[in-house]
Amino acid sequence: MADMKIRGRELGLPFAGTAGRFNAITDVTGVEVGTVTLVEGDHIRTGVTALLPRGRSKAHIPCAAGSFSFNGNGEMTGLAWIEEAGELQTPITITNTASCGVTRDATLQWLLKNKIGTGQDWGLPVAAETYDGDLNDINGFHVTAAHTMQALDNACGGAVELGSIGGGTGMITYDFKAGNGSASRLVEIDGETFTLGIFVQSNFGKREDFTVLGVPVGRHILHDQLRGKDQGSIIAIIATDAPLQSHQLKRLARRVPMGMARTGTIGTNSSGDIFLAFSTANENSFGSVRRSADYISNAAIDGLFRAVVEGTEEAILDSMICNETMVGRDGNISIALPLDELMDVMKRYGR
Repeated sequence: MADMKIRGRELGLPFAGTAGRFNAITDVTGVEVGTVTLVEGDHIRTGVTALLPRGRSKAHIPCAAGSFSFNGNGEMTGLAWIEEAGELQTPITITNTASCGVTRDATLQWLLKNKIGTGQDWGLPVAAETYDGDLNDINGFHVTAAHTMQALDNACGGAVELGSIGGGTGMITYDFKAGNGSASRLVEIDGETFTLGIFVQSNFGKREDFTVLGVPVGRHILHDQLRGKDQGSIIAIIATDAPLQSHQLKRLARRVPMGMARTGTIGTNSSGDIFLAFSTANENSFGSVRRSADYISNAAIDGLFRAVVEGTEEAILDSMICNETMVGRDGNISIALPLDELMDVMKRYGR
């Protein structure tokens, strides 16, 4: 998936930290992302995004995982078993609120069709959602099982297309057109460099709260608001090749709200903010009854915490920067973040 859109770093925004080659979750070796985007007529603006933690060839191998719900006004299926077992055993799909069940069930169909399993004849797929009903005919149930399986089949590594793509097609953030965002960071621990990647489906925030690298941009760009209030949700997926236990991955997931806060939100009642973190390390240990694996100590993971916070902030902002104005259901218009106005405000604040 070639990402041809300008990103925040290319605009000159001084994001902290060192990004990987693609500045995306796919910088973690093995992670693959696939999308299907549905833009039809004047009312369908939706889609589905699929993430394969170890890629197609190793989809049968679980990953250590942990999750965190900052605000539960949303859905991510499969978390009860991840909390219990400390493992992610399936691909991840992200779509709109009304299609979450469809993509969950279709993931099972895809696993069965491709004879991918973990030695059991059942599964509890991870499927997540945010609301796109301002621009999409959400109750038309336009995302199908076939679309989901196509996204899973299309999943690949490399550059990730951002913005109004896949599940992020109809999403809005701080009352600007948003959707999919991603970023990565390289983190050195004890002389070894690890990669941490973030993927967000971003759909939250009130315009007046919008902040870019400490600058209150939203207060200066108040025109053309569609929602006019804080509404929506955010799903974040964290991947890393650093060897971590499930409770440590839960700790990573808990840092996502700090990255969100940097963009201005207070975390309102209406926002479903649910996050999942997994590690692709210790691959060989998941195929044995008695497991032996390496892990980073708790005292050494602050760099990964920082990577989550910085990466989340950048991914959210890029979900808006890599976008265009969209006209959707009932003629509703969600404007793109005007980059000239953004950079003018940043310069006025010395950034």
